[in-house]
Amino acid sequence: MATIKVFSGTSHPHLAQRIVDRLGIDLGKVVTNKFSNLETCVEIGESVRGEDVYIVQSGSGEINDNLMELLIMINACKIASASRVTAVIPCFPYARQDKKDMSRSPISAKLVANMLSVAGADHIITMDLHASQIQGFFDIPVDNLFAEPAVLKWIKENITEWKNSIIVSPDAGGAKRVTSIADRLNVEFALIHKERKKANEVASMVLVGDVKDKIAVLVDDMADTCGTIVHAADRLVEAGATKVYAILTHGIFSGPAISRINNACFEAVVVTNTIPQDGHMRDCRKIQCIDVSMMFAEAVRRTHNGESVSYLFSNVPYL
Repeated sequence: MATIKVFSGTSHPHLAQRIVDRLGIDLGKVVTNKFSNLETCVEIGESVRGEDVYIVQSGSGEINDNLMELLIMINACKIASASRVTAVIPCFPYARQDKKDMSRSPISAKLVANMLSVAGADHIITMDLHASQIQGFFDIPVDNLFAEPAVLKWIKENITEWKNSIIVSPDAGGAKRVTSIADRLNVEFALIHKERKKANEVASMVLVGDVKDKIAVLVDDMADTCGTIVHAADRLVEAGATKVYAILTHGIFSGPAISRINNACFEAVVVTNTIPQDGHMRDCRKIQCIDVSMMFAEAVRRTHNGESVSYLFSNVPYL
């Protein structure tokens, strides 16, 4: 019977280590480095013949280098006769480029899907895709895990008056995610309609819903430069919210994001560790982190044993 072999790319070794610690196995031996001309070189340090291989690489940091490294690692394992190669991609790269929103614009998420398939990936495990239809870009199985169960757990444990809260989506696209959380908490929801002049710049915001004298919890799948959520938080305070929290699955925090959060009116900005957050948490006291490694570890275990993964869509697998 094939055994589980988990290898880590260079993007998020800490998450990979937590996954194998939960599975009770050792991290696979792999050496990744760069030649002097910056080509990526990967050496798999142990036999993978006939094994069930999982490669953990998140779409963060040096995204293009990390994506190329993942493709090379998948191909290296495939041509070394691994029985199955699964790419565990906590934060899917290029997920925001999922449609032609103007003439001559690329659909880069589809290109990444093609590249992963051609490299030899047999299965993809990811979390909170920016657009769930990205699963349809693949001809191989894709398990899109949700951070929602972990988010619900955090809200109930850390917001004492959560029954007087209102869940807010900072844009119309996140309405489905917000209504799902609001239903499970049995609280109301609101959304903010925004118009963008261009990428990473928000022009106007209209709040739909009543947040007066309530704790507002902004929920989104990712935050990059944080312009949207900071504007949204200001809008909520103007509308009479007593406290504002932000809960985001992927905390990219590029450019002026950290200084914007430091100057904003958030009680806390909560992110998951699909992207390394240690540096961000040092620079900003408001940022808190939810560990989702156990969800990926359980998805790996269930995939390997041929069990259903749908349990993870509504439960946190704590021992």
